[in-house]
Amino acid sequence: MIEFILQPRVLQPKDWATCLFVLSFALIAVTRTAFEGRFSEFLRILVSDKYIKVYKDSSHLMSGFTILLFVVQIISFSFFIQLLLSQFGYVPKDDKTSWILFLRIFTFFGVFILSKFLIEKIVAAIFNIEEFAEQFNLQKVSYRTFIGMILLPVNIYLFYNNSLSNVLIYCIIGVILAINLFSYLVSLKIYQNLLLGKLFYFILYLCALEIAPYYFIYYLITKN
Repeated sequence: MIEFILQPRVLQPKDWATCLFVLSFALIAVTRTAFEGRFSEFLRILVSDKYIKVYKDSSHLMSGFTILLFVVQIISFSFFIQLLLSQFGYVPKDDKTSWILFLRIFTFFGVFILSKFLIEKIVAAIFNIEEFAEQFNLQKVSYRTFIGMILLPVNIYLFYNNSLSNVLIYCIIGVILAINLFSYLVSLKIYQNLLLGKLFYFILYLCALEIAPYYFIYYLITKN
């Protein structure tokens, strides 16, 4: 006689994710309406450096435009990180739709970015490169926000699709890395005069605050 063992399958609700996706697009719509000219220039950030040159003043770092899209950025990257952890088996497959896991990632990622920003300001003061650090931070936020906006529709597809290909995930990661590399090249081009006398400190700055923190997080995730 064949004995069947039935195991309950717990389905996580997805309404919370739908609400967050709608909220993200609503924030983008509000930003576009309130800052129409700046938003138009922002969308051309990959084909023109006009946005970076016009809005390079550090006062723009705490503007309403930056803050609204920063929230979108955190939501978008948190979704993508959760999808990556589920896809590559670092968390159970069912946790792909877990709002508790999302909340943990959202909190950690937000605290990580803000803490990194504060540490960068301290290090920049020690190395006497405050002017460059402020402008560089604004540029990083701009490109990271642009990536977050691109990821939003991608996240929607990945979240509601139950059969994902690793090749697709690797391609998305490759595009993100390529845009980040492009942002650093733009920085070197725009601030080359400012960096010529402080190139050594800039290299230390990149290694200590742009490479080491992300490698440390990757190590923690893969080992634990």
